[in-house]
Amino acid sequence: MITFHVNGKRHTVDLSPDTPLLWVLRDHLKLTGTKFGCGVGLCGACTVHIDGRAQRSCITPVKDVAGKKITTIEGIPAEHPVKKAWLSEEVSQCGYCQPGQVMGAVDLLNRKPHPTDSDIDSAMNGNICRCGTYPRIRRAIHVAAGKAGKGGKKP
Repeated sequence: MITFHVNGKRHTVDLSPDTPLLWVLRDHLKLTGTKFGCGVGLCGACTVHIDGRAQRSCITPVKDVAGKKITTIEGIPAEHPVKKAWLSEEVSQCGYCQPGQVMGAVDLLNRKPHPTDSDIDSAMNGNICRCGTYPRIRRAIHVAAGKAGKGGKKP
Protein backbone atom coordinates (compact mmCIF):
# COMPACT_ATOMS: atom_id res chain seq x y z
CA MET A 1 0.00 0.00 0.00
CA ILE A 2 1.36 3.37 -1.04
CA THR A 3 -0.15 6.60 0.29
CA PHE A 4 0.31 10.08 -1.16
CA HIS A 5 -1.65 13.29 -1.72
CA VAL A 6 -2.93 14.45 -5.11
CA ASN A 7 -4.39 17.93 -5.47
CA GLY A 8 -4.91 18.08 -1.71
CA LYS A 9 -6.62 14.69 -1.35
CA ARG A 10 -5.09 11.65 0.31
CA HIS A 11 -4.93 8.50 -1.80
CA THR A 12 -3.78 4.97 -1.01
CA VAL A 13 -3.13 2.50 -3.81
CA ASP A 14 -2.31 -1.18 -3.74
CA LEU A 15 -0.25 -1.53 -6.91
CA SER A 16 3.16 -2.72 -7.95
CA PRO A 17 5.63 -0.18 -6.54
CA ASP A 18 7.17 0.18 -10.01
CA THR A 19 3.91 1.31 -11.65
CA PRO A 20 4.54 4.68 -13.30
CA LEU A 21 2.80 7.54 -11.51
CA LEU A 22 1.27 8.59 -14.85
CA TRP A 23 -0.81 5.40 -15.01
CA VAL A 24 -1.80 5.66 -11.36
CA LEU A 25 -3.11 9.17 -12.00
CA ARG A 26 -4.88 8.36 -15.27
CA ASP A 27 -6.11 4.80 -14.76
CA HIS A 28 -6.68 4.55 -11.04
CA LEU A 29 -7.46 8.11 -9.93
CA LYS A 30 -9.16 9.08 -13.24
CA LEU A 31 -7.16 12.32 -13.52
CA THR A 32 -6.73 12.31 -17.28
CA GLY A 33 -5.39 15.84 -17.75
CA THR A 34 -1.83 14.55 -17.45
CA LYS A 35 -0.97 13.11 -20.86
CA PHE A 36 1.10 10.20 -22.12
CA GLY A 37 3.54 11.29 -24.77
CA CYS A 38 6.82 9.45 -25.13
CA GLY A 39 6.90 7.22 -22.05
CA VAL A 40 10.59 7.94 -21.40
CA GLY A 41 10.46 11.41 -19.84
CA LEU A 42 11.60 13.36 -22.88
CA CYS A 43 8.52 15.18 -24.16
CA GLY A 44 7.04 16.74 -21.02
CA ALA A 45 3.37 15.89 -21.70
CA CYS A 46 3.20 13.98 -18.41
CA THR A 47 4.65 16.75 -16.21
CA VAL A 48 3.22 17.06 -12.70
CA HIS A 49 4.52 18.72 -9.55
CA ILE A 50 5.91 16.45 -6.86
CA ASP A 51 6.45 18.34 -3.62
CA GLY A 52 6.30 21.56 -5.64
CA ARG A 53 8.76 20.71 -8.42
CA ALA A 54 7.99 19.76 -12.01
CA GLN A 55 8.75 16.11 -12.74
CA ARG A 56 7.87 13.60 -15.43
CA SER A 57 5.23 11.18 -14.16
CA CYS A 58 5.82 8.58 -16.88
CA ILE A 59 9.24 7.71 -15.43
CA THR A 60 8.41 8.18 -11.74
CA PRO A 61 7.51 4.91 -10.02
CA VAL A 62 4.61 5.28 -7.60
CA LYS A 63 6.85 4.02 -4.77
CA ASP A 64 8.89 7.24 -5.13
CA VAL A 65 5.89 9.44 -4.27
CA ALA A 66 4.94 7.74 -1.00
CA GLY A 67 4.09 10.47 1.51
CA LYS A 68 4.55 13.24 -1.07
CA LYS A 69 2.27 15.95 -2.42
CA ILE A 70 1.43 15.79 -6.10
CA THR A 71 -0.28 18.48 -8.13
CA THR A 72 -1.70 17.70 -11.56
CA ILE A 73 -3.09 20.11 -14.13
CA GLU A 74 -6.50 19.59 -12.49
CA GLY A 75 -5.03 21.01 -9.27
CA ILE A 76 -4.03 24.32 -10.88
CA PRO A 77 -7.04 26.66 -10.50
CA ALA A 78 -8.60 28.15 -13.64
CA GLU A 79 -7.86 31.63 -12.30
CA HIS A 80 -4.13 30.91 -11.91
CA PRO A 81 -2.13 33.58 -13.80
CA VAL A 82 -0.51 30.95 -16.05
CA LYS A 83 -3.83 29.44 -17.11
CA LYS A 84 -5.28 32.91 -17.69
CA ALA A 85 -2.24 33.92 -19.75
CA TRP A 86 -2.48 30.70 -21.79
CA LEU A 87 -6.00 31.72 -22.78
CA SER A 88 -5.30 35.41 -23.35
CA GLU A 89 -2.27 34.65 -25.52
CA GLU A 90 -4.07 31.82 -27.36
CA VAL A 91 -1.19 29.43 -26.73
CA SER A 92 -2.96 26.17 -27.46
CA GLN A 93 -3.46 24.75 -30.90
CA CYS A 94 -3.99 21.00 -30.62
CA GLY A 95 -3.59 21.31 -26.84
CA TYR A 96 -2.09 17.89 -26.20
CA CYS A 97 1.18 19.13 -24.69
CA GLN A 98 -0.37 22.06 -22.88
CA PRO A 99 -0.98 20.44 -19.47
CA GLY A 100 2.73 19.66 -19.27
CA GLN A 101 3.64 23.11 -20.60
CA VAL A 102 1.46 24.80 -17.98
CA MET A 103 2.92 22.66 -15.19
CA GLY A 104 6.43 23.58 -16.33
CA ALA A 105 5.55 27.28 -16.49
CA VAL A 106 3.97 27.26 -13.02
CA ASP A 107 7.09 25.58 -11.61
CA LEU A 108 9.33 28.14 -13.31
CA LEU A 109 7.36 31.10 -11.98
CA ASN A 110 7.28 29.61 -8.48
CA ARG A 111 11.07 29.48 -8.55
CA LYS A 112 11.75 32.62 -10.58
CA PRO A 113 8.84 35.09 -10.57
CA HIS A 114 10.36 37.38 -13.24
CA PRO A 115 12.17 35.14 -15.73
CA THR A 116 14.15 36.33 -18.73
CA ASP A 117 13.67 34.83 -22.17
CA SER A 118 16.74 32.72 -21.49
CA ASP A 119 15.29 31.50 -18.17
CA ILE A 120 12.06 30.54 -19.93
CA ASP A 121 13.82 28.77 -22.78
CA SER A 122 15.98 26.83 -20.34
CA ALA A 123 13.13 25.86 -18.02
CA MET A 124 10.77 24.88 -20.82
CA ASN A 125 13.41 22.98 -22.80
CA GLY A 126 12.22 19.41 -23.12
CA ASN A 127 8.52 20.27 -23.13
CA ILE A 128 7.84 19.51 -26.76
CA CYS A 129 5.06 21.23 -28.71
CA ARG A 130 4.47 19.70 -32.12
CA CYS A 131 2.42 22.73 -33.13
CA GLY A 132 5.39 25.01 -32.47
CA THR A 133 3.67 27.51 -30.20
CA TYR A 134 6.95 28.31 -28.41
CA PRO A 135 6.79 32.09 -29.03
CA ARG A 136 3.26 32.18 -27.57
CA ILE A 137 4.35 30.01 -24.63
CA ARG A 138 7.18 32.42 -23.87
CA ARG A 139 4.88 35.43 -24.23
CA ALA A 140 2.26 33.84 -21.94
CA ILE A 141 4.87 33.17 -19.26
CA HIS A 142 5.90 36.83 -19.40
CA VAL A 143 2.24 37.87 -19.18
CA ALA A 144 1.72 35.56 -16.18
CA ALA A 145 4.81 37.08 -14.57
CA GLY A 146 3.25 40.53 -14.97
CA LYS A 147 5.73 41.66 -17.62
CA ALA A 148 3.18 42.68 -20.22
CA GLY A 149 3.15 46.42 -20.46
CA LYS A 150 0.04 48.47 -19.76
CA GLY A 151 -2.22 48.94 -22.73
CA GLY A 152 -1.71 45.35 -23.91
CA LYS A 153 1.88 45.81 -25.04
CA LYS A 154 3.59 42.44 -25.11
CA PRO A 155 7.24 41.71 -24.33
